[in-house]
Amino acid sequence: MTNYFLEGWTSGFAEGFNNRVKVLKRRCYSISNIERLFQRISLDLNGYQAFAVT
Repeated sequence: MTNYFLEGWTSGFAEGFNNRVKVLKRRCYSISNIERLFQRISLDLNGYQAFAVT
């Protein structure tokens, strides 16, 4: 919090990222394969651009 007043920096990005991962963990509770969990995290964070047909 001091960084905001001294330098104008916030922790908004980190807080948002942590929130997205927490929500994803709740949504993927039944996934037992750790590789599938990381694939799902990558898909949600990077979006579906990797699979878009151009």
